[in-house]
Amino acid sequence: MLEKPDLPEAQIIACLHAAFGLCVKQLIFLPLGADVNAAVYRLQAEPGQAYFVKLKRGAFAEIGVTLPDFLHAQGIPQIIAPLRTLDGQLWAGLADFSVIVYPFVQGRNGFEVVLSPRQWADFGAALKRIHTLQLPAGLARAIPRETYAPQFREQVKGFLARAKVDPFIDPVALKVAQLLRDQEVVIRDLILRAENLAGKLQSRPLDFVLCHADAHAGNILVDDHGALYIVDWDNPILAPKERDLMFIGGAQGFRGVTPQQEERLFYRGYGETQVDPDALAYYRYERIIQDIAAFGEQLLDSPAGGEDREQSLRYLASNFLPGNTIEIAYHADKSGLTS
Repeated sequence: MLEKPDLPEAQIIACLHAAFGLCVKQLIFLPLGADVNAAVYRLQAEPGQAYFVKLKRGAFAEIGVTLPDFLHAQGIPQIIAPLRTLDGQLWAGLADFSVIVYPFVQGRNGFEVVLSPRQWADFGAALKRIHTLQLPAGLARAIPRETYAPQFREQVKGFLARAKVDPFIDPVALKVAQLLRDQEVVIRDLILRAENLAGKLQSRPLDFVLCHADAHAGNILVDDHGALYIVDWDNPILAPKERDLMFIGGAQGFRGVTPQQEERLFYRGYGETQVDPDALAYYRYERIIQDIAAFGEQLLDSPAGGEDREQSLRYLASNFLPGNTIEIAYHADKSGLTS
């Protein structure tokens, strides 16, 4: 969220004091992220500690805090555990927001910094530990399982139809509709390929592991001492490991390396593994389709968002640039379809 939520800071400060026992010296809004339902702040507390405060509007999935708390307790140093409230909870409620607090890590994300070979290896080793971890039954039941559902593909088909007939007025919505019309052939091809691959994967299910499901550069944090962290556990899933591995070499925002270099550096830490080409291609296609669905819903169905809308439009349009996600997804596809 690039603009402050409609929530007085005095209320946030009062909640942080009452729920977490924090004496707030300063609360600074951070205009970060593409999620219009999440606002983040840096909190400076007495006697000098700094915290990262996340406000999530609307429905809140508890697994987004219970899982990193569990992973951190398993000794995975690349996971940051949330701070508990005075009564032992992992979040607090405030109006229609959930308030989550983490220790503040001074650093930069993978969009901003070039990962060193050691950091790439640390990233790979951390994901390997996560993928091979045995989860308690109760925690595993709380995590969604992959079904290869057509939800986002059908949603995008609807947006393609609306782009031709709906009388959009908002300037950003008009640009989105034009983009969808201009790229309709490509988008329908992505949908067809994802549908074909989903059918193949459903007929020969792969082993499911715990996946972060959003391990792009923006969710990789490097602190000022070089330590690497995997953040934002809002949407974990039990799925084939390729659900996470699709981000490696997939044009997901990492700087200073080619896709081939990303793969070489990452797998030094992850170790040798057999990557299923159908699953890898499916997840790269489905990720693009999911982005189109999410940004279409945000930008076509509501005029809200302020500066976030222009940023979201840029994210959406970037998928179609040469050398970006769509081109790389096609390159990885060994299913036999021709583009």
